[in-house]
Amino acid sequence: MSVLITGAAGSIGLKVRRHLEAAGHYDLRLVDAEPRGDPAITAVDLSQSEEGWAYLFEGVAAVVHLAADSRPWASAKAVKRNNIVATRNIFSASVRAGVKRVVFASSTWTMAGYRFSKVKLTTDLPPRPKTPYGHSKLAGERMGQGFSVSRGLSVICLRIGWCQASPGNLPGPHMEGRWAQEKWISDRDLCHLIERAILAERIGFAVVNAVSDNPGMRWDLEGARRVLDYAPVDGHAAIVTPATRLRDALAFIRLLRRGRGALLG
Repeated sequence: MSVLITGAAGSIGLKVRRHLEAAGHYDLRLVDAEPRGDPAITAVDLSQSEEGWAYLFEGVAAVVHLAADSRPWASAKAVKRNNIVATRNIFSASVRAGVKRVVFASSTWTMAGYRFSKVKLTTDLPPRPKTPYGHSKLAGERMGQGFSVSRGLSVICLRIGWCQASPGNLPGPHMEGRWAQEKWISDRDLCHLIERAILAERIGFAVVNAVSDNPGMRWDLEGARRVLDYAPVDGHAAIVTPATRLRDALAFIRLLRRGRGALLG
């Protein structure tokens, strides 16, 4: 099965590549804006006209679109080019080449406005992004739905949580607040979920949460289990320390200063 991975030189891209290579039954095509000296990766600026790189999509069964400016506080200009325009080009190139499935790396940042709420975080809730990055990921989901309805492209959006670049992707509670810890996803759970999204059948469009089975979290995994047969094996309960409480309190104060509208979304 031929699978094209965008953002293949990035942290998640490298993990997914190794996982699929180890499976032994995928023909991988790898692209990235910065291949970082890897001869197996083709240098492509996806925000530019697809005429220069659309040939890479020919004969591909599924695209795993990971490429993006992943900085949560990236500027609106940066995310427009790298996250919105590039994603639109990916969907367009996939349709033109006859690709059947696009797995889109969305983000839990689409729901950042619920950080201090008590509600269960299902994908049926209205999204509440708070940053240009979160808005760009929501735009990607909406574009994917549009291409699914109008062009018959199968699109699965994964709202990926806190996936660290460190070896083994172990959580670091001394560095993060409860919000980040509760949306942690391990390397093997993430790679398993992405592979399930590649292989799942009879799906036109879907959005699912991509986090591990973390005790006490509010993120709902029933959709991912039902739609993709996701079976997470890892989980990590949030460790609340004085530093954790301080980080969360400061974040709450920043929202209060922006006004009630900023807090409620």
